[in-house]
Amino acid sequence: MTTARQPGRGSGVRGPARHELPAIDDAGLAAARYAERALAAARDAGVERWARFLEPLPDRLRDDGLPALRSAALRARAAFGPNDSIRDALPADLTEPLLDSIDRLLKQIARHQNRGGD
Repeated sequence: MTTARQPGRGSGVRGPARHELPAIDDAGLAAARYAERALAAARDAGVERWARFLEPLPDRLRDDGLPALRSAALRARAAFGPNDSIRDALPADLTEPLLDSIDRLLKQIARHQNRGGD
């Protein structure tokens, strides 16, 4: 005998695939590109702390499903703290587009969730 389970309630179903949410997928891919640029600049400048921080983010922003994508975006957003900011280590032409793309991604995720998405 099998029982029906609701999505998101321990069934392993996590909602729609990213490609089914084009606005979120596009925003995630854009954020991944900016994160890659910032990571390369941090490595080139020898800023190891920020290189380590940024290293997992491009892949996560490019590939993660919705719950993990939100987590990755929040982690990227944390790089712009009031006391310790990536802005102090990398030029604005790299950090500001990254910040803008992360904020756009988080906004798209929030819109999806407010419409009743997982």
